[in-house]
Amino acid sequence: MKQDLFQAPDYYNLDDLLTEEHKLIRNTAREWVKRAVSPIIEEYAQKAEFPTQIINGLAEIGAFGPYIPSAYGGAGLDQISYGLIMQEIERGDSGIRSTASVQSSLVMYPIFKYGNEVQRKKYLPKLASGEWMGCFGLTEPNHGSNPSGMETKFKDMGDHYLLNGAKMWISNAPFAQIAVVWAKNEEGRIHGLIVERGMEGFTTPTTHNKWSLRASATGELIFDNVKVPKENLLPNKSGLGAPLGCLDSARFGIAWGAIGAAMDCYDTALRYCKEREQFGKPIGQFQLQQKKLAEMITEITKAQLLVWRLGTLRNEGKATSAQISMAKLNNVNMAITIAREARQMLGGMGITGEYSIMRHMMNLESVITYEGTHDIHLLITGLDVTGLSAFK
Repeated sequence: MKQDLFQAPDYYNLDDLLTEEHKLIRNTAREWVKRAVSPIIEEYAQKAEFPTQIINGLAEIGAFGPYIPSAYGGAGLDQISYGLIMQEIERGDSGIRSTASVQSSLVMYPIFKYGNEVQRKKYLPKLASGEWMGCFGLTEPNHGSNPSGMETKFKDMGDHYLLNGAKMWISNAPFAQIAVVWAKNEEGRIHGLIVERGMEGFTTPTTHNKWSLRASATGELIFDNVKVPKENLLPNKSGLGAPLGCLDSARFGIAWGAIGAAMDCYDTALRYCKEREQFGKPIGQFQLQQKKLAEMITEITKAQLLVWRLGTLRNEGKATSAQISMAKLNNVNMAITIAREARQMLGGMGITGEYSIMRHMMNLESVITYEGTHDIHLLITGLDVTGLSAFK
């Protein structure tokens, strides 16, 4: 098994902005990734298989609903703690972070925010402990960047709802016990429904042949006249704003997580350029290699400052959706650029599984697309600064 030699960069002494609790939470997650993820992740990515044995460990480090109150099984942490956990997990692998952020922001968050007390007590403790895993059904075969056009629908049948439709590109779908599904009622209003595995007509076929997020389980959600109990409807919010509120939380986690992937690529390239010799000296002594490293650490530092400020705003209840979009688009673009530059620094070795860079690069091709594509987030920012919508 490969030894994890990662050393986190902190060029602007950003640890001084963190509390002792923040650093303890981050360091606990960092050590767990070194111990439980790094030694196995290349093998599972090659096999295109999610390592289910790590679920208990994810729960133990607080990766499932870290900001959910302890009364419902969560850790009751703040938003910066959540971000730091996502950063450390994605330093290990974006697919593993996807599993955690879906569970937290797209399953537990809507049940906590939009559900009733019975639903919170029934589902959240099992999700926080990892006994149950969940998934989030919004994207459809014909509706990705335009979720308002969704075709999944449900009818009121008197004593239950009848759900029909399909969702795709759903992380955790193949093994999830529950799905938070967004569908339109007969009036065209979007609502969230909790669909449980075992309900007749509900199937979750696995998506195969992915070149990205290979260590994450992805699938579809198929609803063929599924009878959903009326008590499984999330009662406290409807409309497109409900799933978009979940995406805000998920995008916030991604903005932190992408920094982890970037740091891992930077750290790998830095170590390699000190050891690899060409023309009689380490390649790190050449100007172009130093240029790449200087640009990497500059962009990582800017991204760290961006999410720290965003986390502070989230803790104060002041962060806007547009501010979250800016952080997501900037930090993921930063990470994928660093991954590509780091791969070049390693030459041919950069494409092998001996190093993490190519796996990060492939993963980030998904991260830059899901939870709102790079272009969509640019348009969200454009709308916010001009007041003029490019979506109409």
